[in-house]
Amino acid sequence: MTKLSLQTLELHSPAKLNLFLHIIGRRSDGYHLLQSVFQLIDWCDTVTLKLIPQNEVRRIDPIPELAPEQDLVVRAANLLKDFCHTQTGVEISLQKNIPMGAGLGGGSSDAATTLIGLNALWDLKLDKQTLSMLGLKLGADVPFFIFGKNAFVEGVGEQIQEVALETQDFLVIFPNQGIATTSIFQDPELTRDHAPITIDGFLASPKFKQSNDCQAVALRICPEVKQALDWISQAVPGSEPRMSGSGSSVFAVLDPKTDSAKLQNLLQTLPKGWVGRIVRGLNKNPAYNLISSE
Repeated sequence: MTKLSLQTLELHSPAKLNLFLHIIGRRSDGYHLLQSVFQLIDWCDTVTLKLIPQNEVRRIDPIPELAPEQDLVVRAANLLKDFCHTQTGVEISLQKNIPMGAGLGGGSSDAATTLIGLNALWDLKLDKQTLSMLGLKLGADVPFFIFGKNAFVEGVGEQIQEVALETQDFLVIFPNQGIATTSIFQDPELTRDHAPITIDGFLASPKFKQSNDCQAVALRICPEVKQALDWISQAVPGSEPRMSGSGSSVFAVLDPKTDSAKLQNLLQTLPKGWVGRIVRGLNKNPAYNLISSE
């Protein structure tokens, strides 16, 4: 959903799932080389951008535990403002629905949405390649959300190829315990030599047999991940749940015959503080109409 006026832009900013995540190597600078398929889902934050006459980036109702220099929507706005030397200011508000530190890409999506929205609102006319270059400075997942479609992602997140995925429903559980990405990728026991695959290889593999190389480390350092995996396995027998990204959210592909009403009732029994949702895969970022030109 997009609401556009001359002064204000409201955009829905979607989460993603890593349908698999393989670590196939490591660069000399320490960055890990990954392969993954990113699936957009209809679990969204809402970013609202409003032009103001003052030459500043103003954040409305900031997240209390997040310092301004760590707030990705503020960083994105300042990055774009400095890059284009625009003198127009913006007031940013963010309705946060995607859990933080969950491996769902919420912060990266919000940053991408801010870049996309301000590119339109400030009439900067930057192309997708330039926005992606700026986005990579903010985080490895940001270029994917700017790309705007489900994708096979490689490298450190900058190599992106569209992949056609069937529309599916997923059960996603966040066990109210985030995992720092650095704690996963610095772990000496992390698998770093997974054999590379191709898009065709992924599409030809059994739907429920994908893997996440970060999961074994996460299970060791965050017991809640195992608890969430066990919860899904009991609630949806045969679903073979797995973790998204570097965690701690876990998910399962739902069979079309799943009794959604029964599952919704089961979600009411989640441990206190946990968040669970039945979500649907998206084919495009809701802001794609603003970024569709190459």
